[in-house]
Amino acid sequence: MMRVALLGMPNSGKSTLFNRLTGAHARVGNWPGITVELLAARLLVGDQMVQLVDLPGIYDLRGLSEDEHVVTNFLEGHRPNLLIVVLNATQLDRQARLLQQLIPLGIPLLAVLNMSDEAKKLGMQIDVEGMQASLGFPVCLLSAKHGDGTATLTALMRKQLQTAKNNNLIPVDAVSVDAVSVDAVGVDAVGVDAVGVDAVGVDAVGIDATGVDAVDVDAIVNRHIAAPMQASHQLTERLDRLFLHPWLGLPALLAMMLLLFEAVFALGKPLQEIMAWLFSTLRTALLEPVLAPLPSMLNGFLLDGVYNGLGTVASFVPLIVLFFLFVGIVEDSGYLSRAAFLMDGLMARLGLDGRSFVMMLMGFGCNVPALMGTRVIRSRGLRLLTMLTIPFSLCSARLQVFVFFTAALFSPWQAPLVLFSLYLISILLAMLTALAFKGRYINSEPFIIEMPPYRFPTTKQIVLRAWQEIRHFLSRVTRFIVLGVVMVWVLTNFPSGAVPGSSSTWAGMIGQWLDPILSPVGIDPNLTIALVFGFVAKEIVIGALAVIYGQEGDLLSNMITQQITWAQAYSFMLFTLIYTPCLSTVATIRAESKSLAFTALTIVWPLLLAWSVSFVFYQVALLATG
Repeated sequence: MMRVALLGMPNSGKSTLFNRLTGAHARVGNWPGITVELLAARLLVGDQMVQLVDLPGIYDLRGLSEDEHVVTNFLEGHRPNLLIVVLNATQLDRQARLLQQLIPLGIPLLAVLNMSDEAKKLGMQIDVEGMQASLGFPVCLLSAKHGDGTATLTALMRKQLQTAKNNNLIPVDAVSVDAVSVDAVGVDAVGVDAVGVDAVGVDAVGIDATGVDAVDVDAIVNRHIAAPMQASHQLTERLDRLFLHPWLGLPALLAMMLLLFEAVFALGKPLQEIMAWLFSTLRTALLEPVLAPLPSMLNGFLLDGVYNGLGTVASFVPLIVLFFLFVGIVEDSGYLSRAAFLMDGLMARLGLDGRSFVMMLMGFGCNVPALMGTRVIRSRGLRLLTMLTIPFSLCSARLQVFVFFTAALFSPWQAPLVLFSLYLISILLAMLTALAFKGRYINSEPFIIEMPPYRFPTTKQIVLRAWQEIRHFLSRVTRFIVLGVVMVWVLTNFPSGAVPGSSSTWAGMIGQWLDPILSPVGIDPNLTIALVFGFVAKEIVIGALAVIYGQEGDLLSNMITQQITWAQAYSFMLFTLIYTPCLSTVATIRAESKSLAFTALTIVWPLLLAWSVSFVFYQVALLATG
């Protein structure tokens, strides 16, 4: 099978093009560093199947970051039959340097001038045929976002691969599969492979300063591109007057997040209630009559265990989808680069930089890809300090827990404020952690980040993003939540003869054993069991509560409201927010840091911090309420 690789600078639209060509769902975002793994998918080009690989974005083949090492190692160890170089058509004067470095490698090239729609709006005129003749290899003008020029690109790929075949270039074998890497980035497992690349030296690709000027790419670009003297993104400039304002920028960021939460609750709460009603009706009208003849133990396992757990968790899918729809629009728009720039001054005082803040924001989706995204950071000290702070980000798994408790114990106008407060606390605790450990993990790398123009995602991109989150959620349901709720049911119903959910069950014994530690923070034995299983995956927490209390949907919410106070609920949410990250996150930290001591620190420190913060809050709340 022949191999085609996509290569380009960060924010050039490689992943968008990869998705456009293959239908795979590599995560796309309008800020540097989003692609940190090598993603591959099989693609039919003409009459032959090829492997298309999406390489991480790099600025220079001599770069020192881990993702730049991955690219150079790939070009050496898995030499492609065709290298598609994706360039931002509006920034060719800056991106020509990378193309200049690639020409001496002797790999067949095809240059894609992406974002042609933006170049047209700026009044730029590009002589594609002249540039192609001067460079000596094909050039294609394209808009990956809208799909314009895709057919031309496919035809050029077919022609180049046929030329390679006619020149008797030996086809390469498929690259090794690493399913864990695919899952972490969120790429569809069907027909999509992650590429395993061994770590070798940066100079393995044989880049030499001599001979790279055989073709003067800069001169060719200047000769074949005409741009107006005053070409600018007027909308971007107007928006940046507010979003990058030294005094108004940060309040604008906070206001945007608060409005996002208000919109999620306003639109999502009715949908959640409909989902809960559907699951309750399905149980009463269909499942209970059908399963009634079964033995009581098996009946209870299927209804009170598996169905209650899964039904309660699934009822939150509308809220999760809405949240990530809105967050996806913010991410894809290019605003996160502004947030990184805006926060860099404060982050520097904490031993971090603006990129660390972006990774923390990425962690609001899932901590795992955010941790992997730290590979764009060259300084090991800065990278470890950033990795130490990311697990405090309020990920989508924790979001399910907080949405449930805020909806159950707080009024509709209080719930968004409570959720917003948890997001603020997560950021504050991450900053506190950075401040506490910045002397141990020192950063010596300057902060440089590209400011792309604002780009609003297409409807297709928004829908794909929502589906990606649903798919990721459902995949975690099958892997963790089913196992979790089954284990909780066993613990709350055994040993044989014990009253289900009582202190005489195994779960009750665990809760009573941990009660002296957690009762001072307002967490009762039932909530304790949910926390224990939350270490495996935070998605299990709500399903575990449904099994423990033997209720689902509104009935579970009403029971929780009757048995705990708002102070206990908020203390429990604080503990869930802060304490030890899930097993997937811990495993990623171990793999990325390559240090058992550092991994142990990321487990112990949040656990101590969680108990301390929850204790202070709960005791103060008790005093305040008398």
